[in-house]
Amino acid sequence: MTADTPFEVLDESGREPATMSVRGAAVWAMAGQYLSFGIQFITSVIISRFFLSPAEVGLFSIALAAAMLASVLQDFGLSRYISGLPKVDDAEIARCSSVALLFSFIVSGLIAAAAWPMAALYNQPALFPILLIIASSYLFIPLAVVPMALLGRTMSFRGHFTINVGGALAQGVVALVLAASGFSAFALAWGTLACGIARGVIAQVLRPALPWPLRLDKVKPIVGTGSRLSLLYATGALGTRTPDMIVGKTLGLMAVGLYSRATSLSDQFRMLISGAIGSVFYPAFARIRDRGDPLGPAYLRVCAGYSAVIWPGMAGLALASTPIVHLLYGEAWMGVAPLLLIISLTEILLVSLPLHTDLPILMGKLNKLLVFNITDTVLSVSLLVVGCFWGLEGAALSRLVYGVAWLALYTRFLHGLVQFDARALARVYSKSAVATLAALAPLALTYMFIVSPEEIGFLTLSAAVGAGVVLWLAALALLRHPALEDLLGIAAHLPIARNFRPIAKWAR
Repeated sequence: MTADTPFEVLDESGREPATMSVRGAAVWAMAGQYLSFGIQFITSVIISRFFLSPAEVGLFSIALAAAMLASVLQDFGLSRYISGLPKVDDAEIARCSSVALLFSFIVSGLIAAAAWPMAALYNQPALFPILLIIASSYLFIPLAVVPMALLGRTMSFRGHFTINVGGALAQGVVALVLAASGFSAFALAWGTLACGIARGVIAQVLRPALPWPLRLDKVKPIVGTGSRLSLLYATGALGTRTPDMIVGKTLGLMAVGLYSRATSLSDQFRMLISGAIGSVFYPAFARIRDRGDPLGPAYLRVCAGYSAVIWPGMAGLALASTPIVHLLYGEAWMGVAPLLLIISLTEILLVSLPLHTDLPILMGKLNKLLVFNITDTVLSVSLLVVGCFWGLEGAALSRLVYGVAWLALYTRFLHGLVQFDARALARVYSKSAVATLAALAPLALTYMFIVSPEEIGFLTLSAAVGAGVVLWLAALALLRHPALEDLLGIAAHLPIARNFRPIAKWAR
């Protein structure tokens, strides 16, 4: 895969190709991810610091976790189904839109049906109306699912940028205004509904694909693929969505508020870097597969990019966890810091094998992936339940143990599937590890010789982080890290960075 080469894909009518380079698509996807993250992050900081307590955030976190167990059906595998089709016509779009509409009613109904039992289980009556509000947000999912899949198919990530940022703005504004008005956890629920409406409306404006009138003929391939993918997503959701519910039930609302804030900070930071890129790589790898080219070299480049960027980012978040929590959220939330440290380190393990779900789906190994996914879920839930016996830090440490087990579980599976060069991957990871240590050095030295983590101020922290970024870039260049050219190639799409292109050529 040459990153400068555009992948040609048919437009929705199948008439002429629409092209966008992988790097160009990555820039738009990352821009949308960054702006959405910024909006959500700033909103969460303001709401948590000034308006909602950890217990109030914990109440919403339990409701959202329960809702997202059912939400695995919302997409019904349509994004992957549409991306994998050699050609998409109007009739197929109508069928996919109809299936999306029907399953939105199923998802919304499941969440609404769970509202009263959840309120009774946790002895929290407010869970009932909160879950009903969240359930209504899923009725608008069909308006966005198919348009976004069609835009992604042609790698038109400008559209994704507009949809994601628009949804984040709507969610942030509504949640912030209502939280300031005293709506407590309900503010976050109404923000979720506003996000769903905004995303659906914007998606339909950009790429109309209304799920009406219903067209249910010849939907067997869609339902067949969707059923298997939904089973996969459901087993995965049990591992990723139940932690807040488990912690909330065993350790209480205050505990789950702290735990969910730590996990959301870590997840948001990781998704800020990797989430958007993953959406670009799936259609890119589909084109490589269709050409019959080997996937191994391309996968090594992806691993190089992920480890070069996410490893130092997550390690830095762990090292700066105490000042970050103190500066952003205040004393009431300081219990988040030790949890954030542990969970951020776990993310380093969980990004070491990127696309571990996407590539097996792409290569037709869904049944085998299901077996691995079920094993993965059992490990995750079991370790968390055991960890909760030792309190919040025990719950967080269980994630670190799970990360080691996850890496051992998937390494051989992906190697057999993609046939990457294991020695080359080890060399890449050794260079990424050195670059990560270089990035951490200024902050670590600041703690040792200048000021403690509890007392460091914003300017000193920013200076140490900035120095770490400079050393990280220098390490990538000196080590001739394989990710450097791709990173500068992406940056070269931004006018301010184009003068730095010669560095990439020297680093080859």
